[in-house]
Amino acid sequence: IDVFLARSLLEKLYLFQYPIRPASMTYDDVTHLSAKIKPKQQKVELEMAIDTLNPNYCRSKGEQIALNVDGTCTDETSTYSSKLMDKQTFCSSQAASNVSRYAVAVYKKGELHLTPLHGILQLRPSFTYLDKADAKHREREAANEGGDSSQDEAEDDVKQITVRFSRPETEQARQRRVQSYEFLQKRQAEEHWVHLHYYGLKDSRSEHERQYLFSQGHGLAENTELIKSPSEYLMMLMPPSIEEENDKPVAPSNVLSMAQLRTLPLADQIKILMKNVKVMPFANLMSLLGSGTDSTAVLRCIQQVAMLVQGNWVVKSDVLYPKDTSSPHSGVPAEVLCRGRDFVMWKFTQDRWVVRKEVAAVTKLCPEDVKDFLEHMSVARINKGWEFMLPYDEDFVKKHPDIVQRQHMLWMGIQAKLEKVYNILKEHLTPKKQEAQSAHPLLVSGEQRVNMAKAKVKQNYGQLEKAFQKQKAEMKSNDTSAKMDVSNIRIKEEPVSDEEPMDTLAYEGMNNGIVNGLHAEEDSADSLNGHLPGGCIDRVAQELKAFVSSTFKKQFVLTLSELKRLFNLHLASLPPGHTLFSGISDKMLQDMVLDTGCKQILVPFPPQTAASPDELKVYALWEAGDTYDQHRQVLLEIFSKNYRVRRNVIQNQLSQECGEDLNKQEVDRVLKVSLYSIVGWIQL
Repeated sequence: IDVFLARSLLEKLYLFQYPIRPASMTYDDVTHLSAKIKPKQQKVELEMAIDTLNPNYCRSKGEQIALNVDGTCTDETSTYSSKLMDKQTFCSSQAASNVSRYAVAVYKKGELHLTPLHGILQLRPSFTYLDKADAKHREREAANEGGDSSQDEAEDDVKQITVRFSRPETEQARQRRVQSYEFLQKRQAEEHWVHLHYYGLKDSRSEHERQYLFSQGHGLAENTELIKSPSEYLMMLMPPSIEEENDKPVAPSNVLSMAQLRTLPLADQIKILMKNVKVMPFANLMSLLGSGTDSTAVLRCIQQVAMLVQGNWVVKSDVLYPKDTSSPHSGVPAEVLCRGRDFVMWKFTQDRWVVRKEVAAVTKLCPEDVKDFLEHMSVARINKGWEFMLPYDEDFVKKHPDIVQRQHMLWMGIQAKLEKVYNILKEHLTPKKQEAQSAHPLLVSGEQRVNMAKAKVKQNYGQLEKAFQKQKAEMKSNDTSAKMDVSNIRIKEEPVSDEEPMDTLAYEGMNNGIVNGLHAEEDSADSLNGHLPGGCIDRVAQELKAFVSSTFKKQFVLTLSELKRLFNLHLASLPPGHTLFSGISDKMLQDMVLDTGCKQILVPFPPQTAASPDELKVYALWEAGDTYDQHRQVLLEIFSKNYRVRRNVIQNQLSQECGEDLNKQEVDRVLKVSLYSIVGWIQL
């Protein structure tokens, strides 16, 4: 069958859908009294005559309706001039918003002629005459109520009115008004009706117009749209319905089926998976991507959206917190959140356990944000902390050493950035050995320390002898000094005095491999808790005094706990075989502090404090030789009487004792210089 496209009635042809009529009424029986249209709205109103002589017509009902609408009087404004409901109004509405896929077809002599429709209108009965009847009824009631009033009240009383001037309309108010239902109804009512003339089915004008439904020229040049393949022609004639696609249920934004996921590019698949899972071994990722996926391409893509932590892949912070976003808990910008989460990820590269309070103290973020970071990659354990949720993936580390090395270099860069941003001591950021990542904190007893020292001496006999000979040469010992053999060095089984051994276990994690003051990784001639040859004791005292003096000149006030921590860090920086490795007790350290001109400040801390005894012992340098000596001494006297003092009391006391009128900034400077190290215990 040849198909032709007729263009004569293009954008002019409408399809009217009438209500179902009684079987006794045919098209010839219907008489159109009037018709009008609003072209912009594609709205049509038709008045059609009702056959009042039909046996199905109820005459009494028609008279009653006419009486209710027009009343007893008859004039030009009457809806039903015959006092009988003899006509009915039909009003149109659009049946479909998109009619481009519909056409009218005429088949004639083996040819099919198509004319596209411009609109499909459904005609429904209009009952506006009932509104008119209600209006008439209200008018009659108002007239009856007005007739009962007396003539004295004919004139209206003078009433006070209020005049209001409208304010200038803002742009937002104008947009709301334009989009309101009332405004749209008003605009539709403003469009004028265009009256039409109706031609019957058998009218000569109708016959003439129907000829335009046929294509005027059959030449191919005028029908180039149909010179296409059958599939293209069907696509043009029946394009996919947008409405049907919109009718499909829409899944939540965070839900994506595996079938939909595998239609995306590989990089997008990996990004979506990592963003939702957050932590994943490489083997699990390959199983989700399906068989046949190139592992090399996956490794190239995964490094763009994730970082390697303990052999597993953890999604990057900037993927979870894109730029220009903020925290839902605290409103902190995404840049700060990314730094805090990177710190948590870095901590898990060093150890399997992380303490939330430590993270919050360093990052200064709210507890909710820190908890979100930890929940992304770890599991809370009671009385232990947060443990990384996946075991160490040794298989991936062994198979891909190049990837591991590249990720290690990236973490080194992140570590340097964190050190600058959070102002953390470098010793705190020093990565631990891999063996220590899964191990528990190492506790060494006294007997074990002795055995370790004996083993060290036996293993390093040659080095110990060389070190001893070097020490003898430096001391320029005389021939009178007896020759010593290495066998004379004995290991002290028990302390020979009541001195309390220094407790360094609390700082084991910050010692850079030092366990109880002993280098566990270097082959050295250390003597743990042992005795040195005679002249070396003076050298130990000199070295210890030099350390204490330099430390208190930098930080004028220190607790014993903080001093011991700094001493352990100092030991970690010394080479193997140094004299300070001979074993320094707490009493020796405290005596040396007092010998260097420092004094113990007896701060009256409250009895219920949770601080350890070492944290309650406060030592201060009494005279440093700077301009703040007098101020510092006044402050120390103040805090020896009370551990909590108001700032104005300090300011007044300094002014009285020093004879200077110090302002708030100068008082803050004195406090910062003098009490920097114990500001966490002494409260202002």
